[in-house]
Amino acid sequence: MINTKDILETINMIREEHLDVRTITMGISLLDCADGTAEKTCENIYNKITTYAKDLVKTGEDIEKEYGIPIIHKRVSVTPISLVGGLKTKEDYILAAKTLDKAAAATGINFIGGFSALVQKGMTNKELAFFEAVPEAIASTERVCSSVNVGSTRAGIDMDAINKCGHIVKELARLTKDDCSIGCAKFVVFTNVPEDNPFMAGAFHGVGEPECEINVGVSGPGVVRHAIESAGSCSLTELAEIIKKTAFKVTRMGQLVAVEASKRLGVPFGIVDLSLAPTPAIGDSVARILEAMGLEKCGTHGTTAALAMLNDAVKKGGSMASSRVGGLSGAFIPVSEDEGMIEAAACGALTIEKLEAMTCVCSVGLDMIAIPGDTPEETISAIIADESAIGMINSKTTAARLIPAYGKKAGDSVEFGGLLGYAPVIPVNTYSSEVFVRRGGRIPAPIHSLKN
Repeated sequence: MINTKDILETINMIREEHLDVRTITMGISLLDCADGTAEKTCENIYNKITTYAKDLVKTGEDIEKEYGIPIIHKRVSVTPISLVGGLKTKEDYILAAKTLDKAAAATGINFIGGFSALVQKGMTNKELAFFEAVPEAIASTERVCSSVNVGSTRAGIDMDAINKCGHIVKELARLTKDDCSIGCAKFVVFTNVPEDNPFMAGAFHGVGEPECEINVGVSGPGVVRHAIESAGSCSLTELAEIIKKTAFKVTRMGQLVAVEASKRLGVPFGIVDLSLAPTPAIGDSVARILEAMGLEKCGTHGTTAALAMLNDAVKKGGSMASSRVGGLSGAFIPVSEDEGMIEAAACGALTIEKLEAMTCVCSVGLDMIAIPGDTPEETISAIIADESAIGMINSKTTAARLIPAYGKKAGDSVEFGGLLGYAPVIPVNTYSSEVFVRRGGRIPAPIHSLKN
């Protein structure tokens, strides 16, 4: 039976507490697009994306109007482009990136992900050409997002690939220096990457996925914060229960949107990603949830423990609400996209070292962090390696999306606009890691990877 109280509660969540569906992401396989030439392959790619995704934006807007649920972005993810046959050279991959961008513009979607490679154990000649192409491909397109998986618990960490990623980040910062080095915001480096993640910049359509599917990413930091504040003085045990119940409600809404979009578009429903994804808007912050738990400022002692509890409770509540939970599913900590974290970083309460500790217990990793523009690429590679090690050892997904803001130093700030927000430039350790990262090779997988 429909409960009027529940309806009013949901309306209030949307109006006052920033509840939204962050993204509907359509995954599309490109494995059958390979042809004799890069030009013909790219033509097939364009035709397939524009055919499958032609009604995605309209469907999302229709659901918004009918149910009153804000759906912020409509996106597409595709098969990792390095796996698509018919593309061999740097020029081929740049052409493919421009084709993806053209298809994204034609369908009206916000972003397209999948300009990606999986190199956790090594690189083929195709991946080497892909790496060469990434800086120019991302800098010369508007809506294309790129990701690389450089490690896994089963394979270890590919340090040769990480070295290349450090170079890519620096080059993207230079190529997009006139736009606050925003190119770096569209490139992310993963360990243990999931194949059904709907969130950018790391979304791609894995090889184990169907021909086409709908994945939905929900959000609701403001809802969780309000629930905690309303609880008043209670124990952490009781708080965990409150967060679980709130995550259940948020995920139910995502499930509704996913099922409805799947039905209307005639493609299978994949997963709901129940991540708490913040925005720069006041009240829509993961940091403020942690402060509502009792921390004076996000980043102080106790932050990692509070985040661990939050992440676990969100997963438990969300998994009860949907039989198809996937993607990243947890609390995001992107500094530039979270007004509470922006403030904490600006006043010095939140450092890159503390953020790294927090990534041990949250959904992803060092996300949207602005660092000094003169940071050497070897240091960037070393930061990525640290994050990869956390993911590899702990059998969890970790990632790094770093922005060495060109011409900026620690204490400055960079403005990205929109959901990407703005970020204070955080200092990094200035002692060199060059000799370590230049050794190359592969960091072996941990002993607990031998589970067979």
